[in-house]
Amino acid sequence: MERSTWNQDKAEHIIQKLMLSNDAFSQWMGIEVVEISPISVILSMVITEEMTNGFGIAHGGIIYSVCDSALAFASNAYGRQAVSIETSISHLKPLKIGNRVTVTSYTKRISGTLGHFEVLAHDQTNALVGIFKGTVFYNGKEWNS
Repeated sequence: MERSTWNQDKAEHIIQKLMLSNDAFSQWMGIEVVEISPISVILSMVITEEMTNGFGIAHGGIIYSVCDSALAFASNAYGRQAVSIETSISHLKPLKIGNRVTVTSYTKRISGTLGHFEVLAHDQTNALVGIFKGTVFYNGKEWNS
Protein backbone atom coordinates (compact mmCIF):
# COMPACT_ATOMS: atom_id res chain seq x y z
CA MET A 1 0.00 0.00 0.00
CA GLU A 2 1.36 3.39 -0.92
CA ARG A 3 1.50 6.23 1.59
CA SER A 4 -0.26 8.37 -1.04
CA THR A 5 -3.52 6.72 0.09
CA TRP A 6 -3.17 8.54 3.43
CA ASN A 7 -6.13 10.64 4.52
CA GLN A 8 -5.55 12.60 7.75
CA ASP A 9 -9.25 13.08 8.60
CA LYS A 10 -10.00 9.40 8.02
CA ALA A 11 -6.95 8.31 10.05
CA GLU A 12 -8.01 10.47 13.00
CA HIS A 13 -11.59 9.18 12.77
CA ILE A 14 -10.45 5.55 12.69
CA ILE A 15 -8.10 5.95 15.65
CA GLN A 16 -10.21 8.21 17.88
CA LYS A 17 -13.80 7.22 17.08
CA LEU A 18 -13.68 3.65 15.83
CA MET A 19 -10.75 2.22 17.78
CA LEU A 20 -9.86 4.12 20.98
CA SER A 21 -13.45 4.91 21.93
CA ASN A 22 -14.19 1.15 21.85
CA ASP A 23 -10.92 0.03 23.48
CA ALA A 24 -11.64 -0.33 27.21
CA PHE A 25 -8.10 -1.49 28.02
CA SER A 26 -6.38 1.46 26.33
CA GLN A 27 -8.84 3.76 28.08
CA TRP A 28 -8.08 2.10 31.46
CA MET A 29 -4.38 2.72 30.83
CA GLY A 30 -5.13 6.40 30.29
CA ILE A 31 -3.66 6.47 26.80
CA GLU A 32 -3.74 9.84 25.07
CA VAL A 33 -3.26 10.26 21.34
CA VAL A 34 -0.59 12.95 20.90
CA GLU A 35 -0.08 12.91 17.14
CA ILE A 36 -1.24 11.07 14.04
CA SER A 37 0.74 11.34 10.80
CA PRO A 38 1.45 9.22 7.71
CA ILE A 39 4.74 7.97 9.16
CA SER A 40 3.98 7.72 12.88
CA VAL A 41 1.43 7.64 15.66
CA ILE A 42 2.43 9.00 19.07
CA LEU A 43 0.70 7.97 22.30
CA SER A 44 1.38 8.94 25.90
CA MET A 45 0.32 7.74 29.35
CA VAL A 46 1.31 7.94 33.02
CA ILE A 47 2.25 4.88 35.10
CA THR A 48 -0.14 4.40 38.03
CA GLU A 49 0.16 2.22 41.13
CA GLU A 50 -2.22 -0.36 39.65
CA MET A 51 0.23 -0.87 36.80
CA THR A 52 3.19 -1.90 38.97
CA ASN A 53 4.53 -5.33 39.84
CA GLY A 54 6.08 -6.70 43.04
CA PHE A 55 9.29 -4.77 42.39
CA GLY A 56 7.41 -1.45 42.44
CA ILE A 57 8.05 -0.83 38.74
CA ALA A 58 5.70 -0.87 35.76
CA HIS A 59 4.72 -4.39 34.80
CA GLY A 60 6.31 -5.31 31.47
CA GLY A 61 2.84 -6.02 30.12
CA ILE A 62 1.89 -2.38 30.54
CA ILE A 63 4.73 -1.12 28.36
CA TYR A 64 4.02 -3.92 25.89
CA SER A 65 0.34 -2.95 25.84
CA VAL A 66 0.82 0.76 25.14
CA CYS A 67 3.26 -0.18 22.36
CA ASP A 68 0.74 -2.70 21.01
CA SER A 69 -1.95 0.00 20.98
CA ALA A 70 0.39 2.29 19.04
CA LEU A 71 0.99 -0.53 16.53
CA ALA A 72 -2.75 -1.12 16.18
CA PHE A 73 -3.57 2.55 15.71
CA ALA A 74 -0.73 3.18 13.24
CA SER A 75 -1.41 0.12 11.11
CA ASN A 76 -5.17 0.71 10.91
CA ALA A 77 -4.85 4.45 10.23
CA TYR A 78 -4.37 3.75 6.51
CA GLY A 79 -8.03 2.74 6.22
CA ARG A 80 -7.60 -1.02 6.00
CA GLN A 81 -8.21 -3.31 8.95
CA ALA A 82 -5.05 -4.87 10.35
CA VAL A 83 -4.32 -7.39 13.10
CA SER A 84 -0.93 -8.21 14.57
CA ILE A 85 0.62 -11.54 13.67
CA GLU A 86 4.02 -11.15 15.32
CA THR A 87 5.34 -8.80 17.98
CA SER A 88 8.33 -8.53 20.28
CA ILE A 89 9.63 -6.10 22.88
CA SER A 90 12.94 -5.31 24.53
CA HIS A 91 12.64 -3.66 27.95
CA LEU A 92 15.59 -1.31 28.43
CA LYS A 93 14.81 0.68 31.57
CA PRO A 94 12.19 0.37 34.35
CA LEU A 95 9.38 2.86 34.82
CA LYS A 96 7.93 3.87 38.21
CA ILE A 97 4.67 5.33 39.46
CA GLY A 98 4.20 8.82 38.06
CA ASN A 99 6.55 8.34 35.12
CA ARG A 100 5.14 9.39 31.76
CA VAL A 101 5.83 7.07 28.86
CA THR A 102 5.53 8.28 25.28
CA VAL A 103 5.53 5.75 22.46
CA THR A 104 6.00 6.45 18.78
CA SER A 105 4.99 3.86 16.21
CA TYR A 106 6.89 4.20 12.94
CA THR A 107 5.68 2.70 9.68
CA LYS A 108 8.64 0.82 8.28
CA ARG A 109 7.04 -0.91 5.30
CA ILE A 110 3.61 -1.80 4.01
CA SER A 111 3.31 -4.13 1.06
CA GLY A 112 0.35 -6.19 -0.01
CA THR A 113 -1.17 -7.82 3.04
CA LEU A 114 1.72 -7.20 5.48
CA GLY A 115 2.89 -4.16 7.40
CA HIS A 116 6.04 -3.78 9.47
CA PHE A 117 6.28 -1.27 12.31
CA GLU A 118 8.70 -0.24 15.05
CA VAL A 119 7.57 1.40 18.28
CA LEU A 120 10.01 3.31 20.47
CA ALA A 121 9.06 4.00 24.10
CA HIS A 122 10.64 6.91 25.99
CA ASP A 123 10.20 8.19 29.54
CA GLN A 124 9.66 11.82 30.53
CA THR A 125 13.44 12.48 30.37
CA ASN A 126 13.46 11.16 26.77
CA ALA A 127 15.42 8.06 27.83
CA LEU A 128 14.66 5.04 25.64
CA VAL A 129 12.84 2.49 27.83
CA GLY A 130 11.63 -0.02 25.26
CA ILE A 131 11.81 -1.12 21.64
CA PHE A 132 8.80 -2.95 20.20
CA LYS A 133 8.57 -4.47 16.73
CA GLY A 134 5.43 -5.71 15.06
CA THR A 135 4.14 -7.24 11.89
CA VAL A 136 0.48 -6.91 10.95
CA PHE A 137 -1.76 -8.67 8.48
CA TYR A 138 -4.21 -6.61 6.42
CA ASN A 139 -7.33 -8.78 6.22
CA GLY A 140 -8.81 -7.12 3.11
CA LYS A 141 -11.56 -5.22 4.92
CA GLU A 142 -11.83 -1.44 4.80
CA TRP A 143 -12.80 0.65 7.82
CA ASN A 144 -16.30 2.06 7.41
CA SER A 145 -17.38 5.21 9.15
